[in-house]
Amino acid sequence: MPHFPKIGPENDNGESSEPPPPVPKSLRAAQPPTPQDQGRHLQRLGHSDGGKASYRREKWRSRSLSISSNGNDVSSSGSVSSRSSFSSDSGSSDEDEDAKFDPREREQVNSAGQSDFCVRNIKLATFGRREIEIAQEEMSALILLRTKLSTEKSLEGARILICTHITAQSAVLMETLLACGAKIRVCSCNIHSTQNEVAAALAEGGVSIYAWKNMTEKAFWWCIDQCVAGDFPASSSPGAADSDNKNLWANMILDDGGDLTHHLYKNYPDKFNNISGIVEENIAGIHRLYQMSRQGKLPAPVMNVNDSVTKTKFDNFYASRESVTDAIKRSTDCMIGGKLVVILGYGEVGKGCAAAFQGIGCIVMVTEVDPICAIQAAMQGFRIVRLEDVVHHADIVVTCTGNKNVVTRDHMNKLKKGCILANMGHSSVEIDVSSLATNELRWERIRSQVHHIHWPDGKYIVLLAKGGLANHNCSSIPSFVISVTATTQALALIELYKAPPTRYKADVYLLPKKMDEYVAQLHLTVFNAHLTELTREQAAFLNINRTGPFKSQHYKY
Repeated sequence: MPHFPKIGPENDNGESSEPPPPVPKSLRAAQPPTPQDQGRHLQRLGHSDGGKASYRREKWRSRSLSISSNGNDVSSSGSVSSRSSFSSDSGSSDEDEDAKFDPREREQVNSAGQSDFCVRNIKLATFGRREIEIAQEEMSALILLRTKLSTEKSLEGARILICTHITAQSAVLMETLLACGAKIRVCSCNIHSTQNEVAAALAEGGVSIYAWKNMTEKAFWWCIDQCVAGDFPASSSPGAADSDNKNLWANMILDDGGDLTHHLYKNYPDKFNNISGIVEENIAGIHRLYQMSRQGKLPAPVMNVNDSVTKTKFDNFYASRESVTDAIKRSTDCMIGGKLVVILGYGEVGKGCAAAFQGIGCIVMVTEVDPICAIQAAMQGFRIVRLEDVVHHADIVVTCTGNKNVVTRDHMNKLKKGCILANMGHSSVEIDVSSLATNELRWERIRSQVHHIHWPDGKYIVLLAKGGLANHNCSSIPSFVISVTATTQALALIELYKAPPTRYKADVYLLPKKMDEYVAQLHLTVFNAHLTELTREQAAFLNINRTGPFKSQHYKY
């Protein structure tokens, strides 16, 4: 039996503006294939395509009406279409020709002949596998947990829908779940953060994954729907199949932001009611789930990983502190020391960002709505301001609130020339980027994930990742930090899956303190740390167990 703790109830815009690729000469004079032709082609391949064929048929019909005699795409008025200045980065110089194609238009199979996936290019799998192997070196605690739990198959029978950032680090978590006996279907929680090579490696390994970097908003929801709508492979155990095929439906959710959970609830109510446990790691998703709990709409217990100590301190504070300045320097090549930086929000992410800029010699100001967070910032020497009062002077503005439109068009109109605007909060709507998609402003793509937005008077601002997560898109997050969160997620899934039916009700629970301490203890081995042990007398004096938990559930670290 592994030595991990037993936890009791006492322990909470449409289609892309990118022009379609030129049609090969061999197809320009040909008629588009009929649905029957495509059906026969798929039958010859002998596999299902997860709904991609119907998508391609519609694209063929629309393209056949818009291809001129010289092969250029033309609009209904007859003029040659041009790329909008407000376009995606899919044609970036650091990506190959594959970035110009919509992955939904391609027939791809892995080496085993499986096609229940949609990634940028399955041929990137070897490169992605190497990325995952490198990440594992920094995630030794998660690998140790995998070794302990894989022998007893702690998640045997679990069918998990996963919506998270598709990175080498999250792939290590997914393969840990597989090693524990789970079956998974995967999609991305962010349109920009997917590592295409890692997605390809997972697909090559047999994972049903729908994700690629820089997808459109419409493609993002298509991927979530493919992940949710598809069934899991039938169980090989005798008598597992039943008449209503519920054994093919998911029974667990691992979400980051709540998009998958909300989509399942809204569009597949029967499948949603089949869920027996949800693990959520993001504040936006937690807010949604608390709201559903108050309305009595939750089908199962939810484990709130976002507010766990290990996640809050490592994934939020330490990861932000290490990655925010790196993201800006990599993207802009600018000198950061001495700059005036405004941090919007002083939660754990804001604290990490402020500490990073302060440590590099910046003048740091903070905006806050919460007086407790504000006084914490003031005690660290940061001036508490309103954005509108200092927006004219800011050199760098970083959002860390998780809220909507904290930087508006009016704010951006007042920013100085060359001001860098970045988002470190999960939500991509913290900066009102949609308000910048107007004819009076000109978008200039400088490099991948970096745009200059030009005003008519000659001013420009530097926008990173189109308002998406700056560290995920412009830099990287330390694998060790992700290991802490991933280990927490894995244990939370196991706890909900293995717990007796009476232990948790359909409500939102904080992660048990004992589990938090166990995750920390696993990672202490990396530092060759040796914990002091309480004597029996000391434990009795404090009225705690010698092996923990050492703090009450409400203790604030």
